[in-house]
Amino acid sequence: MTEQLFEIKNLKKSFGNHLVLKDISFNVEKEEIISIIGSSGSGKSTLLRCLNLLEDPTDGEIIYQGNNILDPNFDLNHYRAKVGMVFQSFNLFNNLTVLNNCIVPQETVLKRDHELAKTTAIQNLESVGMEQFLEAKPSQLSGGQKQRVAIARAVSMDPDVLLFDEPTSALDPEMVDDVLNAMKKLTEIGLTMIIVSHEMQFVRDISNEILFMDEGVILEHGNPHEIFENPKEARTQDFLKRYLNR
Repeated sequence: MTEQLFEIKNLKKSFGNHLVLKDISFNVEKEEIISIIGSSGSGKSTLLRCLNLLEDPTDGEIIYQGNNILDPNFDLNHYRAKVGMVFQSFNLFNNLTVLNNCIVPQETVLKRDHELAKTTAIQNLESVGMEQFLEAKPSQLSGGQKQRVAIARAVSMDPDVLLFDEPTSALDPEMVDDVLNAMKKLTEIGLTMIIVSHEMQFVRDISNEILFMDEGVILEHGNPHEIFENPKEARTQDFLKRYLNR
């Protein structure tokens, strides 16, 4: 039996008079991989930023394990420790080594013992192929290497869910595959993931459910076969023509 991790209900987000998210509702099951696709400006990244409260929703509910995270009495510190995020721009600590980038957040947020934090960090850096760069600083790494460190850092926090905001959009094409392969490995450990991406083949291969967003709404959703082989909405069809031979 599946376990529901998130229930997003009638979520809205405005910036001034501009309504960016319009009545968004969907569920996320534990160990599910959901990809969010759509044109730039459709609200994908704003939705992700609302899920971890980098943006405050204007209206609606975000139910996490049965509790509304927007409730004034909700423990946001615990929530933020369990919901990790990997950004386009890596967000590494430039003054720390690769290894310490993965150790310090564990010690600070999880209050984890140094040796356990170090062991966890090394294990996760090895899993993304970055074990030979433990003592390097971020300035010595390529974009793809930085993003793999960011993934290892996020996984080291033992999150319930990882949010990915277009993790390959800032990378040169030859670096993209290494990052996508690192993300694919996360499916083997049963991590719940919500991914905003323009990498359509990757989305098709990895996702359980795909949400197609357009102008602040989820215009269509379904499994990869339904979305890629039989999209119902004309807007979805037009969007996918760039990636599929139809």
